[in-house]
Amino acid sequence: MISPHEQPLTAELQAKIDLVLESHDYDPTQIVGILLEVQDLEPLHYVPQPVAYYIAQKLSMRVTNIYDILCFYDQLSDQPRARYPIQVCSSIACRVNASEQLADTLKRLLGIDYGETTYDGRFTLERITCFGACDRAPAVRINGHVYDHLDSEEKIRALLESLD
Repeated sequence: MISPHEQPLTAELQAKIDLVLESHDYDPTQIVGILLEVQDLEPLHYVPQPVAYYIAQKLSMRVTNIYDILCFYDQLSDQPRARYPIQVCSSIACRVNASEQLADTLKRLLGIDYGETTYDGRFTLERITCFGACDRAPAVRINGHVYDHLDSEEKIRALLESLD
């Protein structure tokens, strides 16, 4: 059974994916960049199963290779996420710079834990490895943008409220 989020590809989505593939010269060695761009086409920030199969076919790759990549990279997902996936770094450098307090505050304010989505579908909370903002910790990454120096509940609350 196909879930509501995994309907067959529309001609419009196929055309958009084809443009991404063309911009990468249909080069399978650029698969991470391709998947990142294709994921940005999806409002729920993931690569649905029909899309993974379509890309695999177009690049003459095995779909299992696509899923290996989707599972390996924190920035990629094969599962629907919220409109704003909030990624909290779990590296040691960020933990000594209060990322755990940041995470605890986010969990309390949003009423969710890691891997969960708010009831309204706005936020998903994710724990990931380093995203290169150690000098700006505590920080989060949301849709590719880093929000830094979130060292008070007021700053965290203001960030959440600023995200439509």
